[in-house]
Formats: sequence, C-alpha cells, structure tokens
Amino acid sequence: MPAKRWRSPSSFALTAVAPHTRVVKEAAGDLIGGLMPLATTLGIRSDTYTAERVVLSMAWKPSLCTAGGLLHGGVMMALADSAGAACALLNLPDGASGTTTIESKTNFVGSVKAGRVAATATILHRGGTTIVVETAVRDESGKLVAKVTQTQLVLRAR
Repeated sequence: MPAKRWRSPSSFALTAVAPHTRVVKEAAGDLIGGLMPLATTLGIRSDTYTAERVVLSMAWKPSLCTAGGLLHGGVMMALADSAGAACALLNLPDGASGTTTIESKTNFVGSVKAGRVAATATILHRGGTTIVVETAVRDESGKLVAKVTQTQLVLRAR
C-alpha cells in the first residue's frame, strides 16, 4: 500500500506503514522531547519507539523525589503517561489527527531510590474512538514498581 503522510505540529513526519500503525521519523533533535516538551524537562529519553512497544526511560534525580529520596509517584505517572501516549500515537487509525489521555489508573507496587526507571507501553485495544494502553514501570534491576492502564481518546479534525 502506498504510504500516506501527515505532519504533526512539530517537525516530525508521520507515515502510515499499515492501516493502524505509524512510524515517526525524527526530523531533528531528541524524538520524544520534540513531541512532548515535558519529556525534556524530566529528562525522558526514548529507548524503543515502535507501534508494538514504546519504552521511555529517565534517571532518578533528587529534584524529582519526595520524602526519603523516593522518586515521586507523579513523576512515574508522567513517564508512564508519556509512554502510553506515544504508543497510542503510533497506533492511530486512518483519519485521526492525534490523541489525548482521558483516563489513567496507576498501581504502585514498589519504589525507585536511585538509577534509571523505564516505562514500557503496549496496546491492549485499538479502536476508532479510543485506544487502551498498558504500561509497566520498572527500576533498572527490572523490578516492577508500577502498572498503569490508560485510555487515550482518538482525536479527529473538525
């Protein structure tokens, strides 16, 4: 099938490689930071960026912690939400212009006190109106510290 081209608000080109998937080609600079400025603020980097799996990671920093040197839960939720949104973006249906989080559920099962933390997002449901994503957040030893399920609304031009 011939590839269709979209332009995102940033300088990234979105190319359909199948009816339900997109590949984002980096135009310049950091991929995830160009799509989500908050990622730059938090120091998030993209480790894997495919329609099947998005992995984003960041380093523990004292400035991102709560009492006792624990990485703040809101920071982990922002990392997971960013990974889920990126995964949803790569799985938008034809005619969609973007996505936004409309629901998110986080279960914290551990903490991060040092090192890196990674969020791995995969698709649970790909529909025309919503996309449901599951994200596992793990510390650098691979221990699960949070599990997130989020629903992304599929946006369409009016």
